This record gives sequence, structure tokens and C-alpha cells, in this order.
Amino acid sequence: MSETRSVSPLRPQSGLLSYLRAGAIGIGVTSCLVNILALTGSFFMLQVYDRVIPSRSLPTLVGLIVIVLALFVFQWLLDLTRSLLLGQIGRSVDERLSGRAFQSVALSASRKPSPGDGLQTIRDIDSVRGFLSGPGPAALFDLPWMPFYIALCFLFHTWIGVTATAGALILMGLALLAELKSRAPTRETVTMLAERMAFAETARRNSEAIVGMGFASALSERWTEINGRHLDSQLRTATLINSLSTLSRSARMVLQSAVLAVGAILVIRQEATGGIMIASSILVSRSLAPIELAIAHWKGFAAARQAWRRLGPEILLKEDTCRGVALPAPMQSLTVENLHLGAPGSKMPIIRGLSFDVRAGQAVGIVGPSASGKSSLVRGIVGLWPAFAGDIRLDGASLSQWSPQALGRNIGYLPQDVSLFQGTIAENIARFDPAAPSELIIAAAKAAGVYDMIVGFPDGFDTRIGEQGRALSAGQRQRIGLARALYSDPFLVVLDEPNSNLDVEGEMALAEAIGRIRSRNGVVLVVAHRSSVLSVVDKVLVLEGGRAKAFGPRRDALRAATKPAAATGSFVRLLRASGEGA
Repeated sequence: MSETRSVSPLRPQSGLLSYLRAGAIGIGVTSCLVNILALTGSFFMLQVYDRVIPSRSLPTLVGLIVIVLALFVFQWLLDLTRSLLLGQIGRSVDERLSGRAFQSVALSASRKPSPGDGLQTIRDIDSVRGFLSGPGPAALFDLPWMPFYIALCFLFHTWIGVTATAGALILMGLALLAELKSRAPTRETVTMLAERMAFAETARRNSEAIVGMGFASALSERWTEINGRHLDSQLRTATLINSLSTLSRSARMVLQSAVLAVGAILVIRQEATGGIMIASSILVSRSLAPIELAIAHWKGFAAARQAWRRLGPEILLKEDTCRGVALPAPMQSLTVENLHLGAPGSKMPIIRGLSFDVRAGQAVGIVGPSASGKSSLVRGIVGLWPAFAGDIRLDGASLSQWSPQALGRNIGYLPQDVSLFQGTIAENIARFDPAAPSELIIAAAKAAGVYDMIVGFPDGFDTRIGEQGRALSAGQRQRIGLARALYSDPFLVVLDEPNSNLDVEGEMALAEAIGRIRSRNGVVLVVAHRSSVLSVVDKVLVLEGGRAKAFGPRRDALRAATKPAAATGSFVRLLRASGEGA
């Protein structure tokens, strides 16, 4: 088993930017044609008032109508094409980023603390896609054409151009105001939404405790408070944007009337024709429409921009790097060197200066009182928590030299809180590998001693276990989690309190599984709170306060850990029972 080449974190992103640039060019060209064809209405009115009416020529009017209808059809087709292109760009951005965003979400809880429910990255992808697929970008692409329209207004007459320029400056000021005023409310709304969804998800996952202990009404009051703050924040943002949007719409209508008034004065003074008066009014309305539309969609633009900024580090900081040499699967040893380790986001180490070495074919029991760092240690060993200092090595190579995928194939991990995924038993055991051979799935189930239990279900390995495996008992989930850890015979198997929910039969199967791992020259680390599992290990690591109190052969380590003899407590009783059993 060897590591496959991984993808550079910059290549997908640079490829995405190239794709967006190409898409922007296509949208820009389409917008150019759309905005040129948008002059059709203005020039049609100009010709009608200045040519058709004075000449009373119906053939000229029919010819103009045919030309205008053809141009409007082309404009509609181009506008539709632009909308479809924007929708496709939004989907492509989602497809290119969603996989990496999901990996970021899946790893975030173990690598760094995340606010809210931890799903903000997914919502950011949705926000960016929703904005790109909507009318907002089209308005932004139309904005650069505003000077072109205003220049045409100056060609009609200087005062018409001055009036259009004044209106454009007013609307641009409103757009700038929308930008400045919407930043903080948009950030606040996103934060409130994350807190709201996190609270709802926590309540859903702990529904049994809520119902069993009857504090649903108290949580409902808390929900009302959180939801109220979210609604207040959302209402403030919507009120601001809607106020500016309606103000800009009213300003555009006033400006259009002002242009008509200026045009009428020019007609009275015989400095312009009636066609110019009507055409310039339509032209000014068209030139300022993109600003009005941009203000109306400014909330989406601000949210998408903030989402993109948040996505930057999430997407670019990828663990995988290109490697010229794929390391072989480890087969000899696990080495921990002067390890200092703490929870992600914390500067306080839990494990301090820990060093030990485990050879192939050995099993190590990790024991210690509560909060001594046992679970923290195994999280670091399987690569969940990065080390503050020191190193963890497999066959002399630090964990960072493997990609998460390659490292995961060489590690089997049974966490303290076993979580299974919605799907079948076979899918969970195979770690959702779509190409998993049935032979490996069955072998893992037999190695965990759970084969007979699985085939006893009506659908066997195809039994669907529901969300988090709720269709199974705690003991069944733990044994299937053990089978998942043993899938494909990983070199290093880490078990965090694997017998906490097991009966006698389950503990016997666990002991046999540990023996099989040792017989195939694997390495086993077992965090234990029961003495029974320690009978199948040959070494014991005793932790106390994040440091090694003792490490070595089982009998010697347990004897050293129980001194002084006056020590009391359940942990010491466990050590003494294990020592006597040895």
C-alpha cells in the first residue's frame, strides 16, 4: 500500500480563477452586445417622432417595426444567453469548490474551533453560487456602459448630458452608501444565522435527553431569544437595502421626468426635436437602470463577497501537497518523540514532553485518571490534532509526509464516541469506498467478531442503520465501528475505550481482534478504563497530568504506577486489578 500523488492546493484554485476569467470575458462580450441593442428603443422613438410622424409614412413605420422587432428578439436571446452563462458559472464554482469545502468542514472540528454549527463554509459556497446565478452580476457588467449612454446624451444636447450626469452621480452616491452601510449588518446576520442553526442542530441531536428530562420548554425560550436576535439583524439589513433601493428607484423616476422637462424646454427654444426629448428620456432611464439594479441586489453582492473572502483560507490551505516519492505502507514501528500536544485553537498543552516507541506486533494499553490526556494523545497519533512540538513517526517518517488519504489507509481508529453515517452497514465498514471488495468487508467484520451479528439482520450487510446508526444499540455501533477500524488490515490501530459499551461476548471478540492485529505484525494502542482489555496488551503507558508516569512491560509499568501503596481511587484499583491479573 502506497501513497498516491496528491493535488497541489494552488492548481485547483488557479484553474478556477482561469475559468472565472474566461467566463467573465464571455459575459463581458455578451453584455456589450446586449447594451448596444438596448439602444433600440431610444432610436426607434427618435425615428418615429422625427421621421414617421412628420412624413406620415406608414411604410417607413412598418419597416422600423420589423427592424426593431428583430433587434429586440436578438437582445432577448443574448440576455437569456447571459443569464444561462451566469447560472452555469455559479454551478461550476460550486462543483469545483464544494468537495474541498466539505473536506474543510469534515476536518474543521479536529483542526480548529469553528463558530456556529461548523457548516459556514458550505453556506458560503451556496451564497457565492446564488449570487453568480442571479441578476446581480449582470447589473455589475452593465455598469461600465453608463458613461457610453451619458456620452450619447451629450450628443443629443449638452444640458441633457449634464442632467444625466447629475442623476448618475446621485445614484452612485446611493450605491456607495449601500456598500458602506451594509458591511457590518451583513456580517452580523451571517453570525446570527450560524448561531441559530448550531442551536437547532444541537437540540435535534440531543432530542432524547430533552424529552427524557423535560426541558424542551426551557430550550424553546432560548430558541425564541436566539431566533429573535437573528430576525432583528436580518430585518435591519433588509430595511437598509430596501430603503436605499426604493430611494434609488424614486430618484431615477425623478431624473427621467427631469430629462423630459429639460427636453421640453429645449424643444420650446427650438434647440432640440420632440424625438430627441423622448429618446433621451428613455436613454437616461436605461443608463441608470444598472445602478438601481445593483443597489437592489447589494445585499447579495456584499454577502457573496464576504463569503468569498472567508472561503479563501478554507480552500487554499489544503493539507495535501505534491510529493515526488510515495512512501510505502508502514510495517515496523510507531515512534512518539518529545510530543507536546493541545486542543486545536488552544495554546495550553495537554500532553507535555511525551516519548515512547512501539514495534510491530506490540499492543500498548494507555491508562490514567480522568483528564490525564489519554484521548488527546490518540487524537494526535492518528493525525487529528497537530502537535505543538515534537513529532509522531511511522517507520521513521513523520505523519506530515503522508496525505490524509494515504495516512488514513494505514490507520484504524475507533473514537470514544462512535459515530456511524447514514447508509448501510457495509458502506460504514468500508469507509464509504465505492470500490470496496466484499471480501475485505467480510474480513473486517469477522476480525471484529461481528459477522454473525450482521448476517442475523434481515438485510445483512445491506441493513440501513439510519443517521448516526440510530437503528443499532450502543454496543452494536461500537462493534461495527471496530470493524471499520480493522478494514483493509491497517498497520496502526488506535482504540479509545473500545469496550465501554460491550458485553462479555463483545469483550471476548475485542480481545481476539487485538490478538489478530498483533499476529499480523500490526501495532495496537488501546485506551482502557476496564482491566479486562489490559490482559491482551504487552506494554502499558500510564499517563498522569499529560506526562508519562510509567511505560514498559505490562507488569512492571502497572507495579510502578500503583506506588505509593497508600494511593486510592478507582484508577489505582484498576491498575492493581490489572497487575494481579498479569
